[in-house]
Amino acid sequence: MRRSTLAYLLALLIAVGAYYFVNNRKETTENAATAEPTEAIVYLFNAEDGVPSSIRIEAKTGETVEVAKNADNAWALIQPLKASADQSAPEAAVSQLTTLQIEDTIPNLDLEVVGLNDPEYAIIVRYSDKVERKVAIGVITPTENGYYALSPSGDVVIVDKASIDSLLNLLRNPPYLETPTPSPVPTETPLPSSTPEPATPTSTASAP
Repeated sequence: MRRSTLAYLLALLIAVGAYYFVNNRKETTENAATAEPTEAIVYLFNAEDGVPSSIRIEAKTGETVEVAKNADNAWALIQPLKASADQSAPEAAVSQLTTLQIEDTIPNLDLEVVGLNDPEYAIIVRYSDKVERKVAIGVITPTENGYYALSPSGDVVIVDKASIDSLLNLLRNPPYLETPTPSPVPTETPLPSSTPEPATPTSTASAP
């Protein structure tokens, strides 16, 4: 094969390779430009508020639990009664709060339809800088894997059911360090009843 033919084939291969390289690069650039942006993760409680120093959960049925940091920076029970708290449960609740994501936001939704005009639960979180955030929890979604909630900003959102149920465990099982035992109710000791003395038998005179 002549050198001129080899040179021609080599030049042709280089041209074809350059053509494919330029076109592929152009398609990659166009795909990157038209790709949909990834949705940012939005949390129910804003991390910018700081670290929670108090968590209060209220049920529509009247039950309330509240834990708060004391002067020693340890968690203590405030409601339903003041007592030392098992530290693991409040710490787990804080972790759950700070990672609780908003799965969807639903505009223009009637609060009564999703149980938010009279919420099933209210979660009130206070922070070290005295900021307070409140979230109302409504009914379970039709898919049964979420709750309708009213965010601190007033939006109707959907949040994960398992995460909320985990938080509600504080209400169902307050984290007492020791299970409180009710004080015994004093009872009156009954006085011994008096035993009647036996009657003295009387002698009967025999007839003559």
